[in-house]
Amino acid sequence: MRAAQFNRWFGRAWLTAGYCFLFLPIVALVVYSFNDSPLPNVWRGFTFKWYAAVARDDELVSAFLLSLRIALLTACGSVVLGTLGAFVLVKYKRFTGRTLFSGMVSAPLVMPEVVIGLSLLLMLVSVQRAFGVPQRGMATIWLGHLLMGMAYATVVVQARLQDLNPQLEEAAMDLGAHPAQVFWLVTLPMISQALLSAWLLTFTISLDDVVISSFLSGPGSTTLPLVIFSRARLGLNPSVNVVAAVTVAVVGTGVAIASYWIARQERQRLLDLAAAARA
Repeated sequence: MRAAQFNRWFGRAWLTAGYCFLFLPIVALVVYSFNDSPLPNVWRGFTFKWYAAVARDDELVSAFLLSLRIALLTACGSVVLGTLGAFVLVKYKRFTGRTLFSGMVSAPLVMPEVVIGLSLLLMLVSVQRAFGVPQRGMATIWLGHLLMGMAYATVVVQARLQDLNPQLEEAAMDLGAHPAQVFWLVTLPMISQALLSAWLLTFTISLDDVVISSFLSGPGSTTLPLVIFSRARLGLNPSVNVVAAVTVAVVGTGVAIASYWIARQERQRLLDLAAAARA
């Protein structure tokens, strides 16, 4: 009994220490965003002046809006392309070039971002010299983030598709549904949670990317992580903490809403399955 109690309390203590290690820096960052001192790590009093200063900082605001636009476009494009790639890998077991296709889809997951960013830069420079477009800016950053996000979205959606019961789709086709109807009416609702998870994952990856953005950005297209990274060389002030606190609040709210929706959908799915079994 004592050994069991020790293991239980030791496990809880270890889990608590892990959570503290992960989240205490974030909590400290949010707290110090209200610091009256110009030094980011010296507490001198409570104030909202840094929030007002950030609202007047055109560079930070424009960089944040640019990062937000790129992240939204990346998340939406990654989910679409990742879903198509996952369907090809799950539904079509044999076709010419399947191994190559699977390897190319998974390559961005294991390849260093420096290599990806440099290769994309060289390719885009060659294309620009030949055709005059594209100019380095928001579009090129989006293409680089889309390459990364598509790989992550494919893995998430593929895992969900592999767990689906194919008899449900076959039953829909036996009842006269066309393949497009089967996808929209049967398959898509069952993978909606995975699509939302992939969207949130790729949105977060795009929002805080530094390496690929540094290679593909151009004049007037500096993302928020690049602005923060450049200011860190000259010394930070609590305005950066404000940006991080606002980002944490926005992302945390989105994750909480998405988690609640996913849990609610899962409960409803289990209730529907139980009702169908009783019928």
